[in-house]
Amino acid sequence: MNNKRVLHFQEGHAGMKKLLGGKGANLAEMTNIGLPVPPGFTVSTEACREYYANGGRLPEGLFDEIRAALKQVEQRKGQQFGGSSDPLLVSVRSGSVSSMPGMMDTILNLGLNDVTVQALAQHTGNERFAYDCYRRLIQMFANVVFDIEGIYFERLLHQLKEKNGIHTDKEVPAEAWLELITQYKAVIRSKANKEFPQDVYAQLQLAVEAVFRSWNNQRAIIYRKLYSIPDEQGTAVNIQSMVFGNMGEESGTGVLFTRNPSTGENLLYGEYLTNAQGEDVVAGVRTPLPIAKLNSEMPKIHTSLSLIASRLEGHYKDMQDIEFTVEKGELFILQTRNGKRTAQAAVKLAVELVREGIISKEEALQRIEMEHLDQLLHRAIEDGEHLDVVATGLPASPGAAMGQVVFDADTAEEWSRSGKHSVLVSMETTPEDIHGVIAAEGVLTSRGGMTSHAAVVARGMGKPCVCGCEEVHIDLEARRFTAGGRTFNEGDWITLDGATGRVISGVVALKEPEMSGELLELLKWADEVRSMKVRTNADTPEDAAKAREFGAEGIGLCRTEHMFMSPHRLPVVQAMILADNTESRQAALDQLLPMQQSDFEGIFEAMDGLPVTIRLLDPPLHEFLPKLEELLLQQERQRAGSHAAAEAEDEWKKTEALIRKVRNLQEMNPMLGTRGCRLGIVFPEIYEMQATAIFRAVLACLNKGITVIPEIMIPLVGHANELQRMRELVDQAAKAVLGTRSLDYKVGTMIEVPRAALTAAAIAKHADFFSFGTNDLTQMTFGYSRDDAEGKFLAHYVDHKILPKNPFQVLDAEGVGQLIEWAVKEGRNTKPALKTGICGEHGGDKESIFFCQQAGLDYVSCSPFRVPLARIAAAQAWLSLGAPAAVVPQVALAK
Repeated sequence: MNNKRVLHFQEGHAGMKKLLGGKGANLAEMTNIGLPVPPGFTVSTEACREYYANGGRLPEGLFDEIRAALKQVEQRKGQQFGGSSDPLLVSVRSGSVSSMPGMMDTILNLGLNDVTVQALAQHTGNERFAYDCYRRLIQMFANVVFDIEGIYFERLLHQLKEKNGIHTDKEVPAEAWLELITQYKAVIRSKANKEFPQDVYAQLQLAVEAVFRSWNNQRAIIYRKLYSIPDEQGTAVNIQSMVFGNMGEESGTGVLFTRNPSTGENLLYGEYLTNAQGEDVVAGVRTPLPIAKLNSEMPKIHTSLSLIASRLEGHYKDMQDIEFTVEKGELFILQTRNGKRTAQAAVKLAVELVREGIISKEEALQRIEMEHLDQLLHRAIEDGEHLDVVATGLPASPGAAMGQVVFDADTAEEWSRSGKHSVLVSMETTPEDIHGVIAAEGVLTSRGGMTSHAAVVARGMGKPCVCGCEEVHIDLEARRFTAGGRTFNEGDWITLDGATGRVISGVVALKEPEMSGELLELLKWADEVRSMKVRTNADTPEDAAKAREFGAEGIGLCRTEHMFMSPHRLPVVQAMILADNTESRQAALDQLLPMQQSDFEGIFEAMDGLPVTIRLLDPPLHEFLPKLEELLLQQERQRAGSHAAAEAEDEWKKTEALIRKVRNLQEMNPMLGTRGCRLGIVFPEIYEMQATAIFRAVLACLNKGITVIPEIMIPLVGHANELQRMRELVDQAAKAVLGTRSLDYKVGTMIEVPRAALTAAAIAKHADFFSFGTNDLTQMTFGYSRDDAEGKFLAHYVDHKILPKNPFQVLDAEGVGQLIEWAVKEGRNTKPALKTGICGEHGGDKESIFFCQQAGLDYVSCSPFRVPLARIAAAQAWLSLGAPAAVVPQVALAK
């Protein structure tokens, strides 16, 4: 273990990511393989953790170590930090372990003051350049260290340009920069009640502290929560000698992806600006040029970049996101990292890297992020739609989104909470806007390019994004924008097409996507690897067919109560529940039986040859009863309108009788009342009707040549006697329908009551399978009502780290998981061939699927659209347990 807190780039390597952060580890790696990286050093993530443990102060001796490391950089560069002839300037950048683009802070040109700026001007012979660097430092320093909003500086810069009739930064003369520097210093004096520090070492210390502090700024916290990045990781700080892209037309800066991060196409993709510095490209202040144009402007640089890009991709065996600067015709590489990509690009890239022999199939599967798969089936604009296109920008993140125009992140978040769909429209987004990007359906910016902050963050989230749409003119004060000669006010509806960059007025029809050939190939590899089956939760033939199309290997949960909610069935169900006697109830059941048989026939047909698990009726009764409030209002109206008419009196009496029945059947806690198997035991004729319908449907399908594998699930069992009684009922129905015809059907139970899990050994005597209903099992284990918990306190619990995650989204392995593991072990002790799976919503969650693999379950079941995700996650889960993987092909690195 390395105990050093400050390491020069040449002392590290890519494997030291946890200590050096992603940026520091990659700077070290690139230095050691001989790429042109400006010298510097990294302050470790351990130092960041010490900083917070020390109450937000630098640990003792750390700054002495930083000064000592800086001396070595001075020697390598032949410059002096704070020197009066050829001053060394440095950048101070964050570098988290997990990639968090734009979420933390950076300061460039550090080391300039009133003296060194003159030395820089004299040494370079370029006063305009020197003072441009100084004003940038003051603005960045004020924002990062003193927390002064950038708008104060942007306003002054805008006024200066207007006053001098100037449009771009590179046109501003030296004397105008000098005037602006004085104004910038005055802003700091006014807003922070401090002077901009002239001591360069004071600048450095304050900058390091500010970067450590930025680990806990609001946008970083939101981003970590969104991507499940541990708070304790901390950030490293990278201190690197400056190179300058703003030294004239032979200089520049840019961002390059080794492949297209939106599509995965194997072409260099990126943007650059001549005579610009560091943050200009990603900040969206100027709309940059495509990287292909560099071939005509700086052909030698383009050739070198292409070779380095190829080498880095081969070295890291993944698409790289590279930052570069050109200083007076000399190329420098400032960063490389695995590039953020859309879901489509991630899948295409994984498959192509296997085809190119760079990685194995197993590695390709392990690289797929569940968030990408969740986003993968992007909606698109329906073919043939008439589109009222008002502007076209850069297609920065694919997919189509509709929403009401909103101009700031806070409003987008507020509207999202109230159920409104919005599109965030902004000149450019900044990292502070991340909460609005999360809340909005899509993002539209008038400035910035394909690698701007808005584009990168939207792609990572799978949000449609159109950037650099210069036809859109935004008036923030009036809360409106104009485009195509039209005005759009806040609240107006627009549609974004992130695949083409089109901005469309109004709402248009969207179509569901289809799976690409690469995804189908990846899913095939996953199916070859995984040991767990993936089923679906489906209640209709349509859902069953869709799930089968997505690769489902059967139905793990068919909820029969969902079949009774249609308007023409609900009155019959209510008649069944409200019946005064068995004969009346049977009459209603006789009407329902053919409906149920038809339902099951359709599902068996859609799942021909695959198992279908049908859960018998499990309704909280209140969901089917007439609403008491409505009955009381109806009675009041009848009373008001009854002028002694006999028929009105009869109607009133009928309503009165119905009210008494509903009150009779009302329960204090319906979720724990007469539902599940309790309903079947108290009213066995209900479950008998369903079992009869199932076996009649089986018989009808067998006669049509359809292969049927029925599994009948008894819900809410808490005692072995309940399952024994209900199994006898099902077996009797099978015998009555099938007679002597043999059929291999199964009867099992849903384990959703903690007692069922604890007494699994006894329950397994009567069960062919256990299906864990993790939604109810979580409710009963925690003692939470899901609706109340998620609506009232659960978000607070997660935000304040009382719970690590919402247990209804990610399976609680410590509590609920123990019950599952115990039930599996005890159940199989009784019946070794017992089949086990889960059918709660956790069946589509990666972490929960990993737990299921570890617990030895046979299958997971999830909603149809999450089946592809579950297939990949099941393969990843198998590989994570150390399943044998293929040998990775060796690739010769380009030298």
